[in-house]
Amino acid sequence: VGAELSYQFIWIYCSAMWMLLGPEHDSVENDALGTERDSKGIRAQIKARFRKWVARRIPPAREVTLDQRRIFIFPSRVGFFFGSCLLVMLLAAINFENNLSYALTFWLATLFIIAILHTYANLSGLTIRALRAEPAFPGQQSEFHLMIKRSKRRDHFALHLKWPNSSETLVNLVDEDSVIVQLHMAVGSRGWFSPGRLLLESTYPLGLLRCWTLIDLELYALVYPRPLASTDLPRLATNTPDGAAAFVDGKDDFYGFRDYRKGDSLRQVHWKGLAKQQGLLTKQYTAYADRSVWLDWDMFAGLGTEQRLSHLCYWLLEFDRRGQEYGLRLPTGVIEPALGEKHRDRVLKELALYGKERWTR
Repeated sequence: VGAELSYQFIWIYCSAMWMLLGPEHDSVENDALGTERDSKGIRAQIKARFRKWVARRIPPAREVTLDQRRIFIFPSRVGFFFGSCLLVMLLAAINFENNLSYALTFWLATLFIIAILHTYANLSGLTIRALRAEPAFPGQQSEFHLMIKRSKRRDHFALHLKWPNSSETLVNLVDEDSVIVQLHMAVGSRGWFSPGRLLLESTYPLGLLRCWTLIDLELYALVYPRPLASTDLPRLATNTPDGAAAFVDGKDDFYGFRDYRKGDSLRQVHWKGLAKQQGLLTKQYTAYADRSVWLDWDMFAGLGTEQRLSHLCYWLLEFDRRGQEYGLRLPTGVIEPALGEKHRDRVLKELALYGKERWTR
């Protein structure tokens, strides 16, 4: 009867511990990422100090190799439950002086200790490198590219990667030495967007321990201004009026004659005029210039900075869609009219970084 009561007590105790340490009460990951809503008092101070300590211990870098200084390990909620069960089993073994209970308890405790080494080794030696981040407009998902590489011929399993509020991915390094990972995250306002510290964690092999690291890869996404449509473009500025002719040798329509200059093509020399003793003249040809549009900062006078940038962003995308040349005039600089994807990206970047720090990323 005493043994039956003891086992009932063990079952009730273990069930209570599972309720206390269940998924809905586990905030270790949120605390580490800093996404859980801060509470007042000592807990908030501990979180703030922990983040400062992590920033000093793991400084920002484009490439980080994980070692004992950058890896943290702690029992998971399953590990806490497992440890509580071992404690109850030890108390029962002491109470009933049962050698088999002692053996089972210490064997399971040894298994827990061995799991510490394997869980740590699953992260140790990994190198995480920042590759690039795709530009995006405010509210859109930017794609962040990372590379994970192993330094030894050791397999790595069940590696979970995520940023605060980003998508999560699972990586296994078994048959390859490196893998490229893409994470998606909604970006904020115009300028350079930082996703924060990357969380890399694993509970391999038994799930009893959680091994993780928090690294700042200095990876930033460029956020363009939010396009804001307007019914018309005020005071449209152009290089030349419609149909204006630009002199281009050997092109299109005949325009007239000019005096011969050294280096002119002999095909363009007016030989008939020379035979009539009219002097040595060269034929002139023209090509008709296209209408090149200037997007000027002063077009939207009276509006705020962000509204001006949003209107300019909308119109440059519109002219790019139409296949029409456009240039940009800002108080900080001028970009000559052109076409193409590179020109569009250059103009968008100029708008995105207007009034911002111009770092090289």
